[in-house]
Amino acid sequence: MSVLIVIPARYASTRYPGKPLVALTGASGVAKSLVQRSWEAAQQVKGCDRVVVATDDDRIKEACEAFGAEVVMTPESCANGTERCSAALDALGGGYDIIVNLQGDAPLTPHWFVEDLVQGLQDDLQAEVATPVLRCDGAALNGFLHDRSEGRVGGTTAVFTQERRALYFSKEVIPYTPDRYADTDETPVFHHVGVYAYRPDALKMYCEWPTGPLEGLEGLEQLRFLEQGRSVLCVEVEARDRQFWELNNPEDVPRIEKMMSEMGMN
Repeated sequence: MSVLIVIPARYASTRYPGKPLVALTGASGVAKSLVQRSWEAAQQVKGCDRVVVATDDDRIKEACEAFGAEVVMTPESCANGTERCSAALDALGGGYDIIVNLQGDAPLTPHWFVEDLVQGLQDDLQAEVATPVLRCDGAALNGFLHDRSEGRVGGTTAVFTQERRALYFSKEVIPYTPDRYADTDETPVFHHVGVYAYRPDALKMYCEWPTGPLEGLEGLEQLRFLEQGRSVLCVEVEARDRQFWELNNPEDVPRIEKMMSEMGMN
């Protein structure tokens, strides 16, 4: 199956304007923009036919072309990354069996997360959309709980059936657990990794559906599929000693830079 990776990059973020161009300094002391590090992560994915950055902003376009990325201009009216992926696919004339949305705020995404995700969609013909989930250790869960106590969103969590079909995604920490965990403990909470793989028909239908109340409340685009009763496959991925975090707030910059330094990522 032919695979297209789209990196949606919007300048006018409500929570963090200009986020794609925020500089992150790696272990070598070299600073690169968030969108460049996300694009470099996409280049490591095996079995991908094409990688493009989808944006509506000339500043992002110029920055991306400067480091060699292919850019597709998409409408300002795109409400989220999924809609921007659909617009990018249309602009490219279609022709791909699987479209991956590698969100531009997750530069630490390991290539095997995306590879496992694509494989999951290839293996499960009933699933229209697939997304990765990562079991939290105590350190990750405690980080989520601390962020929520401070009024920040540290990440999104997911719950799903025994068949790995998504039941719900939330910016709150779900499921509730009364226990507390040491940093290396395994927990029952799964971190939703903000990457998606869609079949073309599902991506097209998404843009035809209205925003549902749950999507509006949580600000989570994937809930539109669940509110329409569609099947979202949760693919459990393994960290393999890699640290993972998304850049949601300015406070996440030093956290991610620390992780990059510890992992030797330049």
